[in-house]
Amino acid sequence: MGEVRAVHQFARISATKVRPFADLIRGKTAQAGLRMLAYEPNRGARFLEKVLKSAIANVEDRGVRNPDRLVISEARVDGGPMFKRVHARARGMANLIRRRTAHIHVAIDAPEIG
Repeated sequence: MGEVRAVHQFARISATKVRPFADLIRGKTAQAGLRMLAYEPNRGARFLEKVLKSAIANVEDRGVRNPDRLVISEARVDGGPMFKRVHARARGMANLIRRRTAHIHVAIDAPEIG
């Protein structure tokens, strides 16, 4: 069957906060990845957990009924566009505030149906 993907684009979190969790689950089975993320108390883990659950649901929708053999082949977090805001400072100066977004990609390698 090949790879089945799930993507969360424009997630309102910085990519640097999610990347360590993507490194943690890459190459693991889907069930092991879900267990690892469930016990992490971070907001970034919640974002990645939702995308991983979506990828597993996409695999099951394609007809694979054995979730034990699913392997996370790709877990990637890219930076998205930034909302830029201006913060007024002393003496007429201004600082730029960058509200960052991220694109979270998860691909699962699914075995052949049957």
